[in-house]
Amino acid sequence: MAESSLKILTLCMGNICRSPVAEVLLRRELKAAGFEALVASAGTGAWHVGKPADPRSRVVARQNGLDLNHRARQLTVQDFLDFDLILCMDHQNLEDARRAAPPQARARLHLMREYDPEGPGDVPDPYYGGPDGFTRMFRILERSARAWAATVREGRTG
Repeated sequence: MAESSLKILTLCMGNICRSPVAEVLLRRELKAAGFEALVASAGTGAWHVGKPADPRSRVVARQNGLDLNHRARQLTVQDFLDFDLILCMDHQNLEDARRAAPPQARARLHLMREYDPEGPGDVPDPYYGGPDGFTRMFRILERSARAWAATVREGRTG
């Protein structure tokens, strides 16, 4: 892959529901905005490492024309050195990332919904709910990914 001008990591708790969907949506929206970026995802915990995305996330992605070919992985210290932005799905993920960040971290930590036109806040974790929660999660992430793509295009990612 060619060198990307921006490297973004999306982060949730287990890396099977929210962050893999955010990853594919950001990739799509950044490409549509004409911006090449490397986008990946991780989780703060190791519960699901190596497992595919939650089937409900795969369904909602497929229903919206996206392929969620994904294997969960855990956030590493190296991620703070390799990525420019780490977009956290909720305040707990943000706090966990802040605690895990090494002193020499270059990655800037932000909430995924920071520029969501319907308001900042957490991306609700749909894991313990039904399909409606995954649809709601998708819509929030789609809006947020579009907003981040516009922010990147305008050079306001500081």
